[in-house]
Amino acid sequence: MEQFDVAVVGLGVLGSAAAYQAAQRGKRVIAFEQFEFGHVHGASHDTSRIVRTSNALPEYVRLAQSAYRDWAELEQATGQKLLTITGGLVFVPRDKASPFETLIKTLRATNLPHEVLNASEVKRRWPQFDIPDTVDAIYTADTGIAHASKTVAAMQYLARSNGAVLKENTPVDRVIPKKAGGVTIQTPKGEFHAAKVILATDAWTNKLLAPLGVHIPLSVMQEQVTYFKPTDPAAFEPERFPVWIWGGDPAFYGFPSYGEPTIKAGRDSSNNFMTPEQRTYVPSPQLSEQLSSFMKGFIPDKERQPLRTVTCQYTITPDRQFIISPLDNNKDIIVGLGAAHAFKFAPAFGRVLAELALDGRTKEDISKFGMPKTASSSSKL
Repeated sequence: MEQFDVAVVGLGVLGSAAAYQAAQRGKRVIAFEQFEFGHVHGASHDTSRIVRTSNALPEYVRLAQSAYRDWAELEQATGQKLLTITGGLVFVPRDKASPFETLIKTLRATNLPHEVLNASEVKRRWPQFDIPDTVDAIYTADTGIAHASKTVAAMQYLARSNGAVLKENTPVDRVIPKKAGGVTIQTPKGEFHAAKVILATDAWTNKLLAPLGVHIPLSVMQEQVTYFKPTDPAAFEPERFPVWIWGGDPAFYGFPSYGEPTIKAGRDSSNNFMTPEQRTYVPSPQLSEQLSSFMKGFIPDKERQPLRTVTCQYTITPDRQFIISPLDNNKDIIVGLGAAHAFKFAPAFGRVLAELALDGRTKEDISKFGMPKTASSSSKL
């Protein structure tokens, strides 16, 4: 039976990136997707994701800076424009707790170019916003948009063009470590063997870890974003309107027009808990109303109309940290979990997974991205 160097399970953006990065090094790669390519059952579909180097934690700033170089290489390899740089604003209320409280401190410590603006300065430069005087805004010029579905398809194309075997509609039932080293991958379409396996399986990760005696405490929820038709679409073109994040509780985020005369916005981490089997794909009216109410005050536009709402899936790790790590008791099985904020890092995230599989190490600092201490394990490994 054919032996592969690397098997990748899950072909969302992280798995597709890992397959591409491993294949371009001339390695024998096989990858499995339980659904059809480009499906809507996970977290990598639809049109746009925010890309930014600005982050409240230094480890993410460093990885994002590496990712921007990987994005440039990906664009060059595909001949496609995957990033649109718009600039971006993070709004931080001074009088309320915010996950971005340490953002300015981190940006200064990492020498990341940025501007701190008050409400009147924001209003002068982007009159579309209406924010109170108690809010500061941090502007970073390199923030922008990644085309989500195009990125995933581009990575899969490059993986195939470098010899990778990609199998859709092929669920993996089990990964079985072999005593002599390597892993057997069991699917309804047969068994496959690889020296290393990368699990980029998001909400389905624990199903494959359970037989190995490992469990990661994950929270899974159905999220949604809404596309609005503004009264004046020209005012929201990328040249005139930035990507934005409202760093309050709850947190919201949004985009300028991108490929159509709409603006997109959503709440981050809505706590609409479910399992993949329970997912309805039906937007929550309560979350829609909450978003619309926020937008009325934040970006006033009386004639703005919601056009459509798209759902996706969030899988949150403890403390929302990434996991980029081999299993503690079996280094041949490598887990990649992005905690619902990894798309911006995807080319670097996938490269690091491939480096761990092929080299056993990476030049990137992933010391904060190990298996969580709250993960449980038994002797089954």
